[in-house]
Parts: sequence; C-alpha cells; structure tokens
Amino acid sequence: MTSSDPLWLFGDQLGPHFHSTEEHGHRDVLLVESARVLRRRRFHRQKLHLVLSGMRHLADELGDRATYLRTETYRDALEEFGRPVLVFEPTSHSAERFVETLSEEGLVVDVLPTPMFALSRGDFAVWAGNRTHFLMETFYRDQRRRFDVLMKGDEPVDGRWNLDEDNREPPPKKRVTLGVDAPWWPEEDEIDEQVRTDLDEMELDTVGEDGPRVFAVTADEARKAVQHFVSYRLPDFGKYEDAVMTDDWTMAHSLLSVPLNLGLLQPLDVAESVEQAWRNGDAPLSSAEGYVRQILGWREYVWHLYWHFGPEYLDRNELNAHEPLPEWFDDLHGDEPVAACLSHTLSELRDRGWVHHIPRLMILGNFALQRGYDPKALTEWFATRFVDGFAWVMPVNVIGMSQHADGGLIATKPYASGGAYLNRMTDHCGGCEYNPKKRLGTDACPFTAGYWAFVHKHRDRLAQNHRTARQVSSMNRLADLDQVLEQERQREVY
Repeated sequence: MTSSDPLWLFGDQLGPHFHSTEEHGHRDVLLVESARVLRRRRFHRQKLHLVLSGMRHLADELGDRATYLRTETYRDALEEFGRPVLVFEPTSHSAERFVETLSEEGLVVDVLPTPMFALSRGDFAVWAGNRTHFLMETFYRDQRRRFDVLMKGDEPVDGRWNLDEDNREPPPKKRVTLGVDAPWWPEEDEIDEQVRTDLDEMELDTVGEDGPRVFAVTADEARKAVQHFVSYRLPDFGKYEDAVMTDDWTMAHSLLSVPLNLGLLQPLDVAESVEQAWRNGDAPLSSAEGYVRQILGWREYVWHLYWHFGPEYLDRNELNAHEPLPEWFDDLHGDEPVAACLSHTLSELRDRGWVHHIPRLMILGNFALQRGYDPKALTEWFATRFVDGFAWVMPVNVIGMSQHADGGLIATKPYASGGAYLNRMTDHCGGCEYNPKKRLGTDACPFTAGYWAFVHKHRDRLAQNHRTARQVSSMNRLADLDQVLEQERQREVY
C-alpha cells in the first residue's frame, strides 16, 4: 500500500470515516454502479434508490477526487479505471471472496479494517474464544465497559445494565398516534430525480412501490437526522419501543438504520450523542439505555456473528421448515391477508421498505415461524425487501432470533406468540375481522390458532425447554386441539 493508492468504496461505505480521514482524505475514490449487481436479486425499488442516491451524492460531494463508473460488472469498472485499489473489509461473504480473488490478481493492493462498527473483527474473535453458545446480554455489557458508555466506573450508571422492563408499554389508549415530534425528513434533489429516471430505464425486476425518499443518504443528512432524533424523539423512544400503532409508522424510532447501514454514521458517535442527552437531563435513562443496546449491543452482535458463524449458518434449519413463501407474501400484497396486523405490515413494507423491529419480529417473523416458511428463503426476503437490509444484517436476525432455525444458538426460545400479544402491544386487533381470543371458527385469529399448531408440531422439542414446557402443558389441556389443528391444516386465508 502506498500513500497514493485510490480507494474503491462499496455502496454501503459512504461516510467520511471511510474517505475523509487524516490518512485517506487525499486519496482518489472509485465508486462503481454495477448493472449485474442491481439485477442479481429482486430488491425493493426504494432500496435501490437509496443506495444509488447515496453513491451519487458522495461522488458529487467529492468532486474531482471521485470517479463514478456505471458498468456491467465490478471487474469491468476496475479494468476501465486502470489502477490497483484499496478496499475496506466488505460486508458480505461473497464480496469478501471476490475481493480475495482481486487481491490475488493484483487489482486490490490491500484490505483495510472497516470503520463501520465500534468493535473490530479481531477483537470480537478474542471475545468469542471457544464459546459454543452466545448471549447478547454478556456481549452488550462488555461493549459498555470497553467503550465506557453509560458507565460509572466499572458499573452501569444506575446499577442496572438493562432497563428493558421499563420499555414495554402498550400503545397509549384513545390515541391514534404517539404524538411526538415528526422525524427529520430529507429533501429530494436533482440527483434523486435522475436516479429515479435511470431506475425506470433499467426496467429491473423490483418489488414494492416507488416513493419519496424518507431516509438520509449523505453524511450531512445523517448528522441532521441524529441531532433531530436525540433532541426531539429520544425521550419517548424507550417507553413505547415495542408498541405498534396503525396510523403512526415511525412512532418514536430514530430511522437511522439506513444511514448506519450505508456506512454514513459511526455507531459509537451515535451512542455517545444519546448518552449525552441523558447526562444533560434531556432524555430518561430507559430511552438512552434502550437505544444504546440497539446500536452497541444488538447491531454489533449481529455483524460479528455473521462472520463468526460463516456462510454455512444460512443452511441451518433445526425446525425442518421447508414451506415456500407464498406469492402474496413474497410480492408484498398487503391487501390479500384478512388479518389487520399482517395486511397493514405488508402494506407498509410495500410502500416504504421499512417497519420497525416489532412488526418484523412479532408479525412477519412470528407468522413465518408458525407457518413453517423456509428460513433461508425468508432471510433473503428480509434482506431484499427492507431498505436497511444487507447480507450481514439478516442471517442472525432471521435464522437465529426470528425463526429459531439455529436450534438455540442465539435465542433461548422461539419467538412465537398468539393473538394475545398482538392485542396487547398493537392497536390492530380492534378493527380486525379475526378475534385474537378465538382459536376455532371462521373468526379465529390465524396467529392464535397458528400458535397452538406450532406448539403441537414442535411439542417434543418445546417440552424439553424450561422456557416453553408450560406452553406444551397448556396445549395438552385444550379440549378442541384436534379441531384447531385440522382447521389450520386447511386454512387458505390469513
């Protein structure tokens, strides 16, 4: 590596910590828009818009430092560029293998550690050691200690590491929105307009609706989004973190997952901004801790376990779930399901490419788990249908957390629930044709009935788990179990 070697930045490496540091601020930058990559998978239309908009905005920002090439393949671009390049650690197994090949060919001169996460891959390898099971809480506490976030010496600031119990309030009654300040919204410009025109001309096989850009794609926009969230929305984030309201798709969430996963923000900077708001008395500790747990805990955990488990993790299927995704689910046809929660969530995903973590886990993931959808196919679906989904993001979230397909490496029990949970934590059930309290009949909730069908199917495994054994005992006492199972075997409408 020499001081003049140019940087080749991928579309999720767009922040100044990649290209404008003291070490790299003078280097030329190559950005490549590969038609083959855009065609390879069936992405949400708005996801493609965000990535291309981010890349083109960066090229515009860097001016003469940047070379922006639109080619069929990455290799075509590197050959046209004509100079060996530096790259940062890529964010997928396939990209890493490709970079290794390019390194062997002399097209890549060095691979640099990514600045996209607080903890390096080498430090995680030391932390992981010979562990065979992983507990996020242990990792999270070590992250807090290592980076001195929300700490008082060696202890958490109020003596508790995790304030999750304070952050489980249901939606406020007799209200249709949370009533907090609106998120910060970007303003589209000529670059966004040109991206939209170019995507139309490419005639790609995409899914979802086009729509106005609602996420930050530049470093300046991302900083404004962080500042706005911390100043106006963080105080209400924690309390209603797990609640869902039909007419309030953002609730008090930060909408920072896109700029974080595009590499526009450093997670430690975001966590420190949140901590400072608490120290200034501008946000409750429960909100600050809850958000830090998302950023320095779960997000970093998911990234590092993606590499630790390797590509074979995608093939884990301990519950032997092999049902293909139905077309209406795959295509985001939100008007097809009868269940209000499922219909609304798919419609939101179709219209924006984003819903927050509870609809992902407890509506979409819960439904797929109960119906036995193939976890590998579901992982691909989440990675391509969500605007913040990338190859590294979804395996642990879906294979491990949501579908329990890794047999318990990540979660100690499957995240399956009936309609009672959805009735408590969302406002969907009130206007739904299904009754969350009923498991049998034409108005039986598919989540409630589906839950008991799931418990029955996996009763031997669940009976051996101390966290789920009681559910098996409850199932065995259901007088109408056989009828419920037959009903769910024949169910065609959800």
